[in-house]
Amino acid sequence: MYIIDLTSNPKASKKDIMRSLVFVALLFVAGANEAKAQDAGAGEKVFAVCKACHQIGEGAKNSVGPVLNGVVGRPAGSYPGYSYSPANKGSGLTWDEATFRKYIKDPKATVPGTKMSYAGLKDDQKATDLIAFLKQFDAAGKKQ
Repeated sequence: MYIIDLTSNPKASKKDIMRSLVFVALLFVAGANEAKAQDAGAGEKVFAVCKACHQIGEGAKNSVGPVLNGVVGRPAGSYPGYSYSPANKGSGLTWDEATFRKYIKDPKATVPGTKMSYAGLKDDQKATDLIAFLKQFDAAGKKQ
């Protein structure tokens, strides 16, 4: 397949033009999807920083931060036995992917008054990978 330079080929057929446009569109879509792919293995490496305060998996316990088993889909401030800040408990948030991504980028701006003392994860791909890693664990800590 080839791309036609319409400025130098005024006799290009409609079929050739359509082929070129479809080809360019496919390249664009493939590139966009590749950049957003979730990589749980890479997310596990990102989670290494989170381990200072959080545990995940079977046998995980609350620490400086709450257990993150089943966090994606869980209401904020609801893991049993953890002493959340009033701001977090009263935030009304549910940790879906979009909300978690916003929070992990800047916790204090998303939930003013949170106890989480993390500057934030600014890299969108790392956040995507971290979410993929977290989503593997159900509420009991079993890896799915």
